Amino acid sequence: MVKQTEEMKMSVRQKQKMTPSEAIVETLVAENIKEVYGIVGSAFMDMLDLFPAAGIRFIPVRHEQSAGHMADAYERVSGTAGVIVGQNGPGVTNMVTSVAAANQAHSPMVVISPSAGTNSIGLDGFQEANQVSIFQDITKETVRVTNVNRVADNLRTAFRIAYAERGPVLFDIPRDLFYGELEDVILKPNQYRVDKRGIGDQNSIEKAVELLKNAKKPVIISGRGTVDAGGIDTVVNIAEYLTAPASTAYMHNDAFPADHPLAVGPIGYMGSKAAMYTLKEADVVLAVGTRLSQFGTLPCYDIDYFPKNAKIIQIDINPRQIGRTHPVEVGIIGDAKAASDEIYRQLQSALPSSEKDTGRMQVVGNRKKEWEQELIDLAMEDGNPINPRRALLELTKAMPENSIVSTDIGNVSSTANAYLKFNHPRRHIAALTFGNTGFAYPAALGAQLADTDAPVFAIIGDGAWGMSLHEVSTAVEQNIPVVACVFNNKSWAAEKKNQVDFYDDRYVGSDISAPEFAEVAKSMGALGYTIEKAEDIAPVIKEVLEKRKPTVLNIYVDGTQLAPPFRKDALKMPTRFLDKYKHLDFNEWGK
Repeated sequence: MVKQTEEMKMSVRQKQKMTPSEAIVETLVAENIKEVYGIVGSAFMDMLDLFPAAGIRFIPVRHEQSAGHMADAYERVSGTAGVIVGQNGPGVTNMVTSVAAANQAHSPMVVISPSAGTNSIGLDGFQEANQVSIFQDITKETVRVTNVNRVADNLRTAFRIAYAERGPVLFDIPRDLFYGELEDVILKPNQYRVDKRGIGDQNSIEKAVELLKNAKKPVIISGRGTVDAGGIDTVVNIAEYLTAPASTAYMHNDAFPADHPLAVGPIGYMGSKAAMYTLKEADVVLAVGTRLSQFGTLPCYDIDYFPKNAKIIQIDINPRQIGRTHPVEVGIIGDAKAASDEIYRQLQSALPSSEKDTGRMQVVGNRKKEWEQELIDLAMEDGNPINPRRALLELTKAMPENSIVSTDIGNVSSTANAYLKFNHPRRHIAALTFGNTGFAYPAALGAQLADTDAPVFAIIGDGAWGMSLHEVSTAVEQNIPVVACVFNNKSWAAEKKNQVDFYDDRYVGSDISAPEFAEVAKSMGALGYTIEKAEDIAPVIKEVLEKRKPTVLNIYVDGTQLAPPFRKDALKMPTRFLDKYKHLDFNEWGK
């Protein structure tokens, strides 16, 4: 009892008097936060004033949506949660799209959300919005500060949930609660959260090993969880031990080294046919660190590739994702690396003399060669002025191996899924299944801040570029040398393809015009290049990488060479009943 009292006294003596702003900033420091993204606002200015002395860099963006995408990508590359902040009301609501994207991407993030002051909540005052309600469905949790003494504790809760559930958390604080005083202790992260989970249920591991041991055609799908957990080496070991071809989950092309003989490439929209044909014949699928998203496993190229009768072993850190989209034989709730380590260890005991299946290796090798040749053949078809696939081919050939590439959503950006190959993790930063345009460029800026030495490229269509080109000013101001590769076909090409296939080439809203993007970039202080010949791409890439300055490449590509629709099943041939619209009926023009 005496000892307990002494410990309590020690704990009390460790408390220090501080302001709420100081408690917030010191908690950020403890969490190793180096950058915070947003636009300056009076609501959080007392906190902002402390950033320079705390060693935190405030990155002022031009639109708060960009702040969320930057923080999302920063976390994907660094592994440290991104932090964003905005003015109460419109500043915070401007972040909705990027926070929703991070939520579906499973990126830990803390959204510092100043709200209306406690004396004006509910009075529809200036810049008031019910931010907690707005963000409830697009975050893992909303944490609201209701007492000044719990500011640090609430922020710790936000970080704890963000890391534990892999996604954004709203930290909502009335703007007047940045002021005042409290007594508290700034804890170290290990005192209030645990980042790693164990191997999962031992019985489930044993069942998984038994399935893999007896599998005739096992196939691996490696996803973002493998990357986050640092488990790629173990997954490679399992693949080699079983002679199991390994694919990567949709738009996570960095989840298995592309140069490995067993790598078959990505599944999902515009992925690898080699991966799809291989997966289609699997009898056991080991899905590591992937939720097997519904969109990411849909048929593509008219190949209904996801196996109907294969026994699926799914490893995921989040129990909500197990069996959510495909029925599983074995579900393992655990860390992707820890669970894979244990599976590999037990496999070595269960199959002590595993031999390479040379026949299967040959089949995999032939499929990859055929697919690679098909990609080249498609790219070498003439375009006016440039076949977009040719531009992607030349671009990927010119990129250094350690490059980070962010991709937007849209026709060319999605086609890049077939051409992008990575041999190292945390190199592929894609828009993923939320599918919002305007993602790639601010994401590339965040990725560059996370890895300052890597060459960073953003692949963007001209439509999406119109949503993000304002951030060139941020890149110039902060000296972030990202290379924006704008594929300019003067259209919202993914939607235009739908109008080609389903609406008899009637274009409503899909044709767009724009200024000369290279000249706009120059006027903003960046380097700008206009490219109209495929053979000019590689020399320009070499030049800009030597200069290491923010750069915009305006690459004119053929607007008639379009990828298949994202969802053939999502549209139907039009039916019209009213006389004034009868000429638009498929039965009239489709005869």
